[in-house]
Amino acid sequence: MGNNAGGAPERDTLARAKQVRLMLFDVDGVLTDGRLWYGPSGEALKAFSALDGHGIKLAMQSGITVALLSGRSSPAVTVRAAELGIPHVLQGVEDKLASFNQLRASLGIAAEETGFAGDELVDLPVLRRCGFACAPPQAHELVRGHVHYVTRAPAGGGAAREICDFLMSAQGTLDAAHAKYLA
Repeated sequence: MGNNAGGAPERDTLARAKQVRLMLFDVDGVLTDGRLWYGPSGEALKAFSALDGHGIKLAMQSGITVALLSGRSSPAVTVRAAELGIPHVLQGVEDKLASFNQLRASLGIAAEETGFAGDELVDLPVLRRCGFACAPPQAHELVRGHVHYVTRAPAGGGAAREICDFLMSAQGTLDAAHAKYLA
């Protein structure tokens, strides 16, 4: 599993993860490796990890609501979110904090019951407001200094899965999520 950042004691990080009812993920630099690929017609291409996808599905099955919160808009993100059954996909968002607050208010979820994984300075307002802030190891240094949990796995290569597993472990649902595969 990852490590604590920003000086947060491990018990505090576990306690924060235990409260998460809504987990939001930035896309570029969290669910992808952050590189932007463009096809010959200018279309944006993105590579997503199947490992991350299955972790997100398991987290949702365990009762955690998942959302994507991205400053960019991409049809590839819409398709991936639909494949995974992610119910809330916020793209092309200029003010992530306002969108975060609007989503959690519409769901009746307190800020302390939310988690967010981000990697860039534009993510800091949400990372500083949510209850459980996460980042991949490639995140900007200032971002890593303001989160509760930095993954060991890289962005686009297992970071989201690690976060989902950590949440489920903290909430006592990880063994049940794995049990059907071990029967």
